[in-house]
Amino acid sequence: MIETVAPVMTGGAVGRAARRVRSSRHLWILARIGSGALVLLAVSVVIFFATQLLPSDPARTILGKQATPALVAELRIKLGLDQPLSSQYWHWLSHAVRGDFGQSIASQRPVGSLLADRAVNSLSLLLVVAALMIPLSLALGIALAVRRDRLADRSVNTVLVGLMALPDFVIGAFVLIVLSTTVVAWFPSASLIPPGSSPFAHPSALVLPCLTLLLTTTPFLARMVRASVIEVLESDYVAMARLRGIPERRIVWRHALPNALVPAVQGTALMLSYLLGGVVVIEYVFTYPGLGGALNDAVSYRDMPVIQSITLLFSAGVVMFNLLADVVTVYVTPKLRTRGLR
Repeated sequence: MIETVAPVMTGGAVGRAARRVRSSRHLWILARIGSGALVLLAVSVVIFFATQLLPSDPARTILGKQATPALVAELRIKLGLDQPLSSQYWHWLSHAVRGDFGQSIASQRPVGSLLADRAVNSLSLLLVVAALMIPLSLALGIALAVRRDRLADRSVNTVLVGLMALPDFVIGAFVLIVLSTTVVAWFPSASLIPPGSSPFAHPSALVLPCLTLLLTTTPFLARMVRASVIEVLESDYVAMARLRGIPERRIVWRHALPNALVPAVQGTALMLSYLLGGVVVIEYVFTYPGLGGALNDAVSYRDMPVIQSITLLFSAGVVMFNLLADVVTVYVTPKLRTRGLR
């Protein structure tokens, strides 16, 4: 009878294995950054050529309808609009990667300075909503999972599904009617923030937009956390933990929640990406001076440099959120964290 002995790794072998795992992980992160850059490059092509299809002529918009064809042609040459579209795209992209987004057609101001304050306002709104949405969704999802199929679970789930079925502007209009006009006038109906001022210096202007965005995003993420925790609680190893007499509270927090984090992380990235699009509607409803309001105004005036810049910023945000979600998923998944990636 031949006995087999499992190989024992020495300290040096363990160190080399750990270095290989770290190297594999770093290479994977670099590859994800590269793929994200390629995606953003492809999106920039779509953005640029899609805006060229808008029924407007920037030169005619600047000079007005009474301008002569000669003046319009001269301005088109000055703006480089007489060049082939490929040359125009390269000029726009090469300047955009350096932070130069051109000049606004409507205001004749550099797009970067025009959008600086509005970008800060939108980012502040996004940070507040994310800081509230993530812990609220986790707490609500876990609470519903441990009380699944009970009256509270069924009742809250019905409310969450109802909120998910409502469009953003409907929820925004309801919040506006209840908290600002008809029922109780606790908050201003228009979230006006003076130029150059921080949104956090005017907290009342943030309440209604944040509440509306929370009501549109929290239901989806909470239900995702609930489903993920229930799946873990019904697994075999949790059943074995219960048979060993481990308290239910410890099972939920030490075993179920860590294993349910991966869907929660991916769902958070999805909701943050959704918020970038949602601010366009919500900022319009509450007259909030952010990128969404600037995009609405730019579309009305056919201000192509502003449209291109804001759309590219939103696309970059989506790519960044998904990249961060993938990286966090690696670090919260023991198998991926310890064995490396391919």
